Amino acid sequence: MDTNNARPRPQVLTLTDAAVNRIRELMAKSGKDGSGLRIGVKNGGCAGMEYTMNFVDEPDRFDEVIEQDGARVIIEAKAVLFLFGTKMDYEVTKLRSGFTFNNPNQTSACGCGESVEIKPADASVLGRD
Repeated sequence: MDTNNARPRPQVLTLTDAAVNRIRELMAKSGKDGSGLRIGVKNGGCAGMEYTMNFVDEPDRFDEVIEQDGARVIIEAKAVLFLFGTKMDYEVTKLRSGFTFNNPNQTSACGCGESVEIKPADASVLGRD
């Protein structure tokens, strides 16, 4: 396959400046140069799915890796279609602080905001024929 004529691959997830800054802070505290914040989804909660986040030393073989301004985010391969088009932010309010996900694939959320219902994006958006 001629990679010079391949369509550019769309980015699965974008990060706000606040998310980049917080991820960089967390990566620095981890003390591991090759680490990254791994994001996925799992079944659970009253709405059906929950976002997962944990630090890993290296991505798995089929994970997507996003590097932006020194922040490294690793998307679990099985979560790509659920997260496609998502904007990740970090918010600080009077009552809480944490990462938030503005996900166009999310169809509903529970009242407490801890779980969501997400439909997978159409695989054609990834540009894979």
